[in-house]
Amino acid sequence: MKLQCDVEVVNRMLPTFGMKSRGKGTRAVLSIGKHPDKTSQRSNVYMMICTAKDRAGSKYKLKDNIEKFFTWFVEDGKATVRLKEPAVDICLSKADANSLKNFLSAARLADRGSDASSLPLSTLTPVRARDVEQPKKKLSIVSKKDYPLTSNFPYSLEQLQVSYCRLSRVDMRMLSLKSLRKLDLSNNHIKKLPATIGDLSCLSELILHNNHLEAFSEALCLSTLQRTLQHLDLSQNRLRSLPAQFCQLRELVNLKLDDNELVCLPFHIGRLSKFLRYLSAAHNQLAVLPGDFRKLSLENLDLFGNPFIQPNSLDHTMKLTFPLPLQEMASRAVANLRIPYGPHLIPAHLCRDLEVAKTCDCGRVCISFYIKTAVSMNLHQVSHTVVLVDDMGGTDAPVQQHFCSLSCYSEFLDNSLQRGIR
Repeated sequence: MKLQCDVEVVNRMLPTFGMKSRGKGTRAVLSIGKHPDKTSQRSNVYMMICTAKDRAGSKYKLKDNIEKFFTWFVEDGKATVRLKEPAVDICLSKADANSLKNFLSAARLADRGSDASSLPLSTLTPVRARDVEQPKKKLSIVSKKDYPLTSNFPYSLEQLQVSYCRLSRVDMRMLSLKSLRKLDLSNNHIKKLPATIGDLSCLSELILHNNHLEAFSEALCLSTLQRTLQHLDLSQNRLRSLPAQFCQLRELVNLKLDDNELVCLPFHIGRLSKFLRYLSAAHNQLAVLPGDFRKLSLENLDLFGNPFIQPNSLDHTMKLTFPLPLQEMASRAVANLRIPYGPHLIPAHLCRDLEVAKTCDCGRVCISFYIKTAVSMNLHQVSHTVVLVDDMGGTDAPVQQHFCSLSCYSEFLDNSLQRGIR
C-alpha cells in the first residue's frame, strides 16, 4: 500500500521546549509493509515515509501504536495519524481522497494486529527521486515528439498547453486533471469538443485558437463552465454560429471569435454584460449586430473586416399578420407579464420561442410576429476603445431593431424623420 501526498511529521513535545512546527508539508511517498524488528527479530508492519531529503525513508511501527486518527477533512485529501511512540503527529495533505481512505484503512488494520496476509502490503524500499518531486503545476508541450503517449499527465497540473501536436481530438487523459485552470490547445486540428470538458470544475481559461472547430456545443454552455470560464479563445476556426445557450457563460471577461465564418452573434449577447470587457469578432461574415448588443459595456471591441450592411430605416422585414395569432398573443402576455414558464408547464418548442423574444422600442415583447429593420449605432456607446470597423475609419455598425406593431414602427420612422430635418 503506497500513498503520494504532502507530509509533515510534528513532534508533540516541541511546545514543551517553546518551539513550533514548520506548518508546511513536504512531498513524500508513504508505504505500509513488513520489516524485521531489531529487538524481537520478527517481522512487524511499519509505515515508511520517504522524502526528497530522506529517500531511504523513516519507519514507524503500526501495531498497537496508533493513538488516534483525525479524518474530518479526508474528502479534501487531508488527515492526521497520531502515534504513541514516538510522540508524533503525521499530518497528511494534498492526497487523492480515495487513495487516502484506502491507506488509512490499511493503517487501522495494521494497528489492530490483523493478519498480514489480509493487508495490502508494499515492499519497504527507497524511492526514486521523481516519486518525491513537488507536484507539477504547469506543463507546456509544443512539439509532437514531446507528447506523452505511454505516461499520464501530472495529476496536479493547473496549466496545460498542448500546441502544434496535430491533435484531431481532445485527449481524454486531460479531462481527468481536476485542478486544471488553464487549457491551451491552440494550433491543432481539433474538429469537435467533448462535452466532458465541462467537468473541469476549475477551468477559467480555454484557448482553442487555430483549430478546425465547426461548433461549440450546447452541453458545454450548460456545464460547470457557466460558473468558472472567464477567458475563451475560439479564433481562427470554422464556426458559422454559436448556440443560444452560449450566453449562459456569464462569467466571461474576454471572448475572442476572430477569423471564423460567423454570420451572427448570439441573440442574447447582452446577458454577458456583467463581466464581459473584451470582445473581438474581426474577419467574420457579420452583416448586422443583434439588438441585445446595446446592453454591453466593454473596455475593448474589435469588429474589423465584417461585411456590415448600410442600414436604412425604410428597409424592413414584415412578419406581422392581422389579427395576431392566439399563440403569439399568449406568448407575448407570458413575456410581458413575466409569468414563470418551463417545459413542465408548456411545450418545449414554446419555451424555445420565448427564449428568443424580441423587445420593441416601446418596451413590450414580440415573439414570432414583428417588423424588423436595422439602425446605425456608434460602437463607442458600448465600448471605451473601438477598433475601426472598416478602412474608412468608421466606428458605426448596424444593429437590429424589432417592432411589435405598425404603430410602433410608424412612430420610429416619424422620430427618425424629425431628427433628420433638425
